[in-house]
Amino acid sequence: MPDQRSRTGVWLAGARGSVATTVVAGAAALRAGLAGPAGCVTEQPGFPDAGLPAVSDLVFGGHDVACTPLPKRAEQLVAAGVLPHGLPTAVHDDLAAADAEIRPAPLPGPDMSQSDTVEAIRADITAFRERHGLARVVVVNVSSTEPVLREHPAHHSAAALRAALAAGEEVLPSSSLYALAAITAGCAHVDFTPSAGMRIPALRELAENAELPYAGNDGKTGETLLKATLGPMLAARGLRVRSWSGTNLLGGGDGETLADPAAMASKTASKQRVLAETLGHPVEGEVHIDYVPSLGDWKTAWDHVMFEGFLGVRMNLQFTWAGCDSALAAPLVIDLARLTARAHERGISGPLAELAFFFKDPVGSDEHAVMSQYDALRAFAARLGGGR
Repeated sequence: MPDQRSRTGVWLAGARGSVATTVVAGAAALRAGLAGPAGCVTEQPGFPDAGLPAVSDLVFGGHDVACTPLPKRAEQLVAAGVLPHGLPTAVHDDLAAADAEIRPAPLPGPDMSQSDTVEAIRADITAFRERHGLARVVVVNVSSTEPVLREHPAHHSAAALRAALAAGEEVLPSSSLYALAAITAGCAHVDFTPSAGMRIPALRELAENAELPYAGNDGKTGETLLKATLGPMLAARGLRVRSWSGTNLLGGGDGETLADPAAMASKTASKQRVLAETLGHPVEGEVHIDYVPSLGDWKTAWDHVMFEGFLGVRMNLQFTWAGCDSALAAPLVIDLARLTARAHERGISGPLAELAFFFKDPVGSDEHAVMSQYDALRAFAARLGGGR
């Protein structure tokens, strides 16, 4: 019988969403040998020696405001073409077990301060860890994108944040409440969204004082992955990019959330930051996001790139990326949970800049060229495996 203490918990904020459901169903399919590891970076050469927790040792739980059980959500994703027919039945027990570990998301209100909310989240995470005898838990935010954070004096230091929360002030967005709960529970943290999460200086201070690792922000699954690949290629050839414009068509819950201009501003800022960093200069053009309900869990991005070549000749590149966001994101969430858990085990703390490969707007790193990020990730995996 395997050692219970070798198992790793993955606590998902947004645990009944499309990405989370695909994570749980996908991990179960991998565990049962029903699917191959396509899209899983940590199953590629160079990673098996990193000492990462096995996919079969991951235990899932989380919070959500939604009530639809995971087995039902999985069936809905089959109907949407996200999951293969028959998979929810084949992994029903795994889905039901994870669903049993999903708790109603604590929400601040008249009878619950933000401090109380953090404590309720922490208590659920700690009980989950103890109930399953887990070696450690990684808290992963896969919930809806929040509007751009408004700065508050309490964000500047741990002492100021503690004082504000003790006074009952509402100073943190939901993503940062989960980040703070992860810290107080002694857990690593990953933000797969462009929300504030751990980016608030006071939270970074608390995480580093607690010697905990964290990673983020905003998983790089489609259009921005291509920008991070094509931008350095054009720059290396001396082809100056003059403009880069993109239109994104999204359905599903993500598209509905991003129909809110405030949430969209957070997302587009994250997507655009890659270009100036990889090209070394600002470019004209904008990213637009349109909600198209009939697309469901699928998305399409169309980009137009104008660049200048020898003798000032202007040329253009156009591409279309069409994919299923949940199927693209889920293996990366599994990768990040495994890598972050291993970093925690190895005593590595602070922002995990080496995980920039997975993010549009990586904390702790200014590197956006995707192959440079990949080289750093492979070197990190070798470091994680050292002295096993």
